[in-house]
Amino acid sequence: MAPTKAAGPAALLLSATVARRYYFDGVSKSDIAAELDLSRFKVARLLDQARESGLVRIEFDYRGEIDLDLSLRLRAAYGLRHCVVVDVPEDDDEMLRAGLGRAAAALLSEIVTAEDTLGLVWARSLLAMSGSLERLAPCTVVQLTGALSRPDVDESSVELVRDVARIAGGPAHWFHAPMIVPDAATARVMRTQPEVARTLDMARGVTKAVVGVGAWQAGLSTVADAVGDAEREAIHALGVRAEVGGIQLDAHGVTVPTSLSERVIGIDAEQLRAVDDVIGLVYGPAKADAVRAALRGGFVSSLVTHEGMARALLGPA
Repeated sequence: MAPTKAAGPAALLLSATVARRYYFDGVSKSDIAAELDLSRFKVARLLDQARESGLVRIEFDYRGEIDLDLSLRLRAAYGLRHCVVVDVPEDDDEMLRAGLGRAAAALLSEIVTAEDTLGLVWARSLLAMSGSLERLAPCTVVQLTGALSRPDVDESSVELVRDVARIAGGPAHWFHAPMIVPDAATARVMRTQPEVARTLDMARGVTKAVVGVGAWQAGLSTVADAVGDAEREAIHALGVRAEVGGIQLDAHGVTVPTSLSERVIGIDAEQLRAVDDVIGLVYGPAKADAVRAALRGGFVSSLVTHEGMARALLGPA
């Protein structure tokens, strides 16, 4: 405890006595008031003044990967259900995704129960999560989007769901279909296929979901990368700035119908917003505005992220 300049010796000693009894000895405010012949209100005021003056400083001393201070600040700033900010190297995307994956796996192991239905949207960060998952309550696991093939990724959305369900030991619901098809007519036919229709109908019962969030720019979204340059630019011109599982949003989190909207095989905006807790695994400060859009639109209610993204989200929009 550092001395304050304004207080005289008697006031300083009284504040220090109250602070020591409360913070070090664990004595209640009522008992301190009785010991020192003070009112409980006076004790509370002395404790407040001790913190405000710097006589008492409260610090988190946690040596793990989670940045507790940033996690609490970000959670409060956006009213999040859960918020985990990890302190891991940020100059290597693979290492960053691995750190997020470990944190997300630990969070899911803690909050998912056997009564939950867990929905998964395909994203590289979710593959890292499934690789770190060691235990999970025996919940139902549901695929929420079709597959997007990438030359740098071997696993599909089907394998993601199967891997997580295998760890949980609960039922898995998946379908073999691409996430984006060439035209709306093909999408309509695809959605009537029994395994696709059955699985997407299961999305209505999802209670917890894990998603990635992409910014509508080349290299910042697997969905934006999956369409041609001309279509991507045309969609951007319509105001799209973010996507969550192929659901396209403007900067305020409002859904924007585009040439792509009717060609996506996956959960729709209404279904995703109805999920009780949607956990976004997000990384890369360049995506901060896209994450803000997803939060504003009610598409994400919890975050697992890293220091750079957390500071970007806490900064000016």
